[in-house]
Amino acid sequence: MNALPIIVGALCVMAIAYRYYSAFLAAKVLALDDTRPVPSQTMYDGHNYYPTNKWVLFGHHFAAISGAGPLIGPVLAAQFGYLPGLLWLVIGVTLGGAVHDFMILVASVRRRGKSLAEIARTEISPLSGLVAGVAILFIVVIALAGLGLVVVNALAESPWGTFTVGFTIPLALLMGLYMYRFRKGRIGEASAIGVAGLFLAVIIGGWVAESSWAPSFTFSKNTITLLMAGYGFIASVLPVWMLLCPRDYLSSYLKIGTVAFLIIGVILVHPNLNMPAWTPFIHGGGPVIPGKVYPFVFITIACGAISGFHSLISSGTTPKMISKESDARMIGYGGMLMEGVVGVIALIAATSLFPGDYFANITPQGTDAQKAAYVRMVETHGGDGPDFDLRPREIDRLEAESGEKNLRGRTGGAVTLAIGIAKIFDAVPGLRGLMKYWYHFAIMFEALFILTTIDTGTRVARFLVGEFLGRFYRKLEEPTWMPGAIVTTALVVAGWAAFIWSGSISTIWPMFGIANQLLAAVALCVATTVIISSGRARYCWTTLLPL
Repeated sequence: MNALPIIVGALCVMAIAYRYYSAFLAAKVLALDDTRPVPSQTMYDGHNYYPTNKWVLFGHHFAAISGAGPLIGPVLAAQFGYLPGLLWLVIGVTLGGAVHDFMILVASVRRRGKSLAEIARTEISPLSGLVAGVAILFIVVIALAGLGLVVVNALAESPWGTFTVGFTIPLALLMGLYMYRFRKGRIGEASAIGVAGLFLAVIIGGWVAESSWAPSFTFSKNTITLLMAGYGFIASVLPVWMLLCPRDYLSSYLKIGTVAFLIIGVILVHPNLNMPAWTPFIHGGGPVIPGKVYPFVFITIACGAISGFHSLISSGTTPKMISKESDARMIGYGGMLMEGVVGVIALIAATSLFPGDYFANITPQGTDAQKAAYVRMVETHGGDGPDFDLRPREIDRLEAESGEKNLRGRTGGAVTLAIGIAKIFDAVPGLRGLMKYWYHFAIMFEALFILTTIDTGTRVARFLVGEFLGRFYRKLEEPTWMPGAIVTTALVVAGWAAFIWSGSISTIWPMFGIANQLLAAVALCVATTVIISSGRARYCWTTLLPL
């Protein structure tokens, strides 16, 4: 199967959905009104409530929601073949995920930027709000651990990626001060500085990786976990304009730019999808995800189609910064469609690998028992025909050209995706022979893509903890009270860092996927209640359909 009609078809479906379905939701279901005051104006504090340009806020929101899910989920789901994941990505994002994000964002904007748990408390009952709050807090900690584990696996022992990602932190601080203090409102100038700095970071990172400085930026998984926890703590406590928003805005340039380049690359190269439409593992027993295609394709893909985690962002930082209600359509619905595109691209990149190379790379082979299980799997499916031959085909060449000593048994999906991306880029006319650089760029891209969700997610979880503990000590509910911010942030960071420290992708990712889909169901139920209470019960099918 050629990838060109798949990417063109997916883009057309999503464009039609944005043009017509989101317009219907905005006009009929939500009745957006720009004359209605928004929290960033009525509750402005210069810290958490801050009116933000819609393009900057789109960058922040997209960077915050687009974590590991749309990148890693489709890669892991590729073990079922390309068709199950593709269908769920396109249908799920247009009728489910984008609706979910849009509805919760507007509901929060109209309720002083309150969290999903608080909306449930006011719209349903205090007990429902309490139960939802505890459940949501647990789910978000699991989600942050699942997302963070992918960053740890991608940056561990990678000086190039670690330096480049680390460089974006002071760069974002400079952008924040430039946009909001030195040259207030000059977004274009700050953007130019940020993009130039980002390219400089990538170039210098390659030099650092080959220099005597490399050991200074080479860290173990545990050290990366501690460094990431420290960053998450600081980003959650500082004012949003200083680090969080400009860093996410900066990251969105790399994210959207890379995705756009990948789309162009797919159109130019139009690679074949070497994975069949479906594999024998749809019945279960796969080495990546042991369950059957139903329901595990939904659980595994997670954020690429519909994500409960997004409801925390849509009722967390974003509604506190939106300037007018009409901006919610582009930010909420459009941001989720963009994430769906990322998921489709990730699926294409993974399935462009031959089945034998895909499974050689992603199947656990760390112990003798795992190696023996892998050998048995290859022997079982080695003669299943050219469409599903699990004997490695290009893995040795990919190792040599990517500069990686060993690509076998690299579980988690991050390395698999990087190989697929590098393979597509390396086939673009005029860019051949650069797979080593494309591979390391892809690893850095994935880490930066995911890390922006960690900082925003930690801040959102801090709000949730504050709202819960505020029942016992009122000051903790105030997001601007610094002692409370420090205590609540420390609790959240300690929670997700502990899970990363002690877990693995095989245990954390299924937990994350299940928790994520359960949270999406909770959010859609709350959105349905909001629609009914606003006198538009005839439109509640829009949120009941994804359920």
